[in-house]
Amino acid sequence: MQNLLKDIRQCTICKEHLSLGPNPVVSAHPKSKIVIIGQAPGTKVHASGIPWGDASGKQLRKWLNVSDDDFYDDSKFAIMPMGFCYPGKGKSGDLPPRPECAPQWHQALLDKMPNIELIVLIGLYAQNYYLGDIAKKTLTETVKSYKEYLPHYFPLPHPSPRNRFWLTKNPWFEKEVLSELKRRIDRLM
Repeated sequence: MQNLLKDIRQCTICKEHLSLGPNPVVSAHPKSKIVIIGQAPGTKVHASGIPWGDASGKQLRKWLNVSDDDFYDDSKFAIMPMGFCYPGKGKSGDLPPRPECAPQWHQALLDKMPNIELIVLIGLYAQNYYLGDIAKKTLTETVKSYKEYLPHYFPLPHPSPRNRFWLTKNPWFEKEVLSELKRRIDRLM
């Protein structure tokens, strides 16, 4: 595992596409039980190297009902975004994650974590990649249908503060989905 993580952290396969240069952010351990697969690091995480070390991460830990210590214990949580590096700025936010990362590294990482019991898929990119044809037409439908993907996958929207409108528009998410997520995470901890 350590050699694989070292290789990932030294990866430069898409450096010519990265405005801030490569700085792969990943965390994993052979004992990890829960895998968090999100989109890609933002500028704050790119600068710090701390996965989910921003406002979105704070909200995610609240959704999971876990402390920072538990979340950053890689024997409990592995963190592997769809794109390991900050992809750059687009017209209306960050660019999509680079398409090279997941096919290059994800399966190799997953193969080194035999104790995985739950993969949390955050956002459309992770859900489309992992759920493929069984993903629904929209993120909202996929998240609402979360029970169909259990016990292996748990789809979530992005916990970004920019998603406040989505959360307000979908009150079932907090009542139903997050309560089930917290129960599952608590059981696995």
